Amino acid sequence: MRLSQFHLRTEKETPADAEVISHKLMLKAGMLRKLAAGIYTWSPLGLRVLRRVERIVREEMDAAGAIELLMPSVQPKELWEETGRWEKFGGQLLKIKDRKDAWYCYGPTHEEVVTDFARNELASYRQLPVNFYQIQTKFRDEIRPRFGVMRAREFLMKDAYSFDIDEAGMAASYRNMHAAYTRIFTRLGLRFRSVQADSGAIGGDASQEFHVLADSGEDAIAFSTASDYAANVETAAAATPGPRPAAAEPMRRVETPTQKTCEDVAALLEIPLARTVKSVALMAGEAFVLALVRGDHAVNEIKLAKVDGLADYRMATEAEIQAFLGSEPGFLGPVAAQRPIRVLADREVAAMADFVVGANAAGFHLAGVNWGRDLPEPDVVADIRNVVEGDRAQDGGELKLVRGIEVGHIFQLGRKYAEAMDCTVLDAAGKAVVPLMGCYGIGVSRIVAAAIEQNHDDNGILWPAAMAPWQVAVCVINPKNEPEVADAADALYRELLAAGFDAVLDDRGLRPGAMFADIELIGIPHRVVVSSRGLAAGSFEYRARNAEASENLDRETVFARLKG
Repeated sequence: MRLSQFHLRTEKETPADAEVISHKLMLKAGMLRKLAAGIYTWSPLGLRVLRRVERIVREEMDAAGAIELLMPSVQPKELWEETGRWEKFGGQLLKIKDRKDAWYCYGPTHEEVVTDFARNELASYRQLPVNFYQIQTKFRDEIRPRFGVMRAREFLMKDAYSFDIDEAGMAASYRNMHAAYTRIFTRLGLRFRSVQADSGAIGGDASQEFHVLADSGEDAIAFSTASDYAANVETAAAATPGPRPAAAEPMRRVETPTQKTCEDVAALLEIPLARTVKSVALMAGEAFVLALVRGDHAVNEIKLAKVDGLADYRMATEAEIQAFLGSEPGFLGPVAAQRPIRVLADREVAAMADFVVGANAAGFHLAGVNWGRDLPEPDVVADIRNVVEGDRAQDGGELKLVRGIEVGHIFQLGRKYAEAMDCTVLDAAGKAVVPLMGCYGIGVSRIVAAAIEQNHDDNGILWPAAMAPWQVAVCVINPKNEPEVADAADALYRELLAAGFDAVLDDRGLRPGAMFADIELIGIPHRVVVSSRGLAAGSFEYRARNAEASENLDRETVFARLKG
């Protein structure tokens, strides 16, 4: 490729509307152009990178035995009604009408479509296991699209769906996809971790996320220092606390006239924050629930919703708090409620003694509170908090927290969709059975942004070799006025192509500073400069993108470096 014949338009200034480094650099490098909120045109340069990611994904999916197809992006309402997701999926589902007033949606995912395909194509257990995949544009109507393609409304995704005759087959397909994903992200040259995760709106019995590790990641990941355990904080669990200590203090009422937070109460009483208990008031149907976590911990909303009876909980209103506890927020606690309440204690709180809680009276808290003596044992004990750095892991190690960007997610769906859509096959005995499904997604366009978040410097992008738009750039100094230099650069460029290198010739005639700045910005891993001075000395100026300085090397050494 000759850059004089390619469309490359870089920007010197950082775009004002870009918040994260990947969005800034993709716009500066000319990889993206915004069309509307969360909707982007990929330039020829951006598309080269996107296609490289797509190629590796496709190669590994094919190698894992998955079969590629292409499903419609526009899906009829009736399919989504079969699974109950037409309403349940929420505002992210972009709904559209055709000229006959029939409802459709622009597919955010394809469980319904692939299950409809399977129920019409699969008849016997002999056709299983099978895994269908596609690489296709999806659309989710994000409330606030941001961070460029990191959280766009329209995005390119690889989604795959496996069908198996039994639980063992589904588990095997799941492991196969986990291994394929590991190979994909390894080949892409990314630092990543697979973590236990919540299944969310897709549903299913088990799921894992794949995260590219980056300080700018939206997700917090907990991992143990003693094993390969890792989990999203939505599901991460610390070790079960030890036995509850014996009570050592009498319960007493203490004045806290303006102290409404655990932090302020702990400061007033000069005690560690971990000795206080935070009370979160909830309504689950008609039941009033007081969820208790340690003062230095935070309630995990996803874990909370998994407690029996709390699937559709909401926060209690001030009027409801007054009715059940006779108090105002800031002084709430489980002791002496006005009406019967359900007490849900985090495991850490259930193991506490001599703790501090609100007294259900404005301006007062209770200190020295103990279970079984001052109040009944909690109705329910469950893990309902976020883990924190330094927690003891279940394997005995220490939990550490890092930031990650989710780029892949795999699910064991079970029979959820196949059962809802009456998808059956005949087993070996000739009996109709519902197959078990798995679902496996990779955010192809999101990988591009995640790679930049992980690999950049002050001058631009530092692509992993497998993702770079070109491997090596041949830069020509003053080609218009020095034809022998232009000829030498053209000869080197052709030699590189013949040797199997994906090379680009920068023959635009820019001044060296501007030319080198472009090559560094767009992240080409290797640069070879051809100049009259170098030709006279029999050398080329070579520099790796991540090197601090250039080197003057002869032709053979340049090729050896590139091969290395």
